[in-house]
Amino acid sequence: MYEDFHVTDRWTGEDLHCTWKGTVVAIATRHADAVDIRFDVNGRPMWIAMPNHAWVEQKTRTGKVITDGLAVQTAGHYLKSAIEQGFDSTREMYTMSVEEVLEHLDSVLGELRQTHWLPTLPVIG
Repeated sequence: MYEDFHVTDRWTGEDLHCTWKGTVVAIATRHADAVDIRFDVNGRPMWIAMPNHAWVEQKTRTGKVITDGLAVQTAGHYLKSAIEQGFDSTREMYTMSVEEVLEHLDSVLGELRQTHWLPTLPVIG
């Protein structure tokens, strides 16, 4: 789904190939209360920062957790939507709000219907 996808840049018409490359807990790397999810967009790194509090909110509102796979799909859905809406596809980092995480997570879950349909993330070695 959103771990490897193509999207057309709204302004340039360029086909952008977005590929998930890794997930990092940002506390260790940038001292932020976030999870950073890296994509390559036509070979350029782009990070989506998701606030840790979104995990707490999801657990509170549904009793379910955001898994690593769901986090990647949610960040990818956000990235695709941002590019389609004309956000700057050359930026290196986007920061999502808790509300944006929950909104995009709901969209991903709506598309999936059941989480067992989540694609297996590749092992990056």
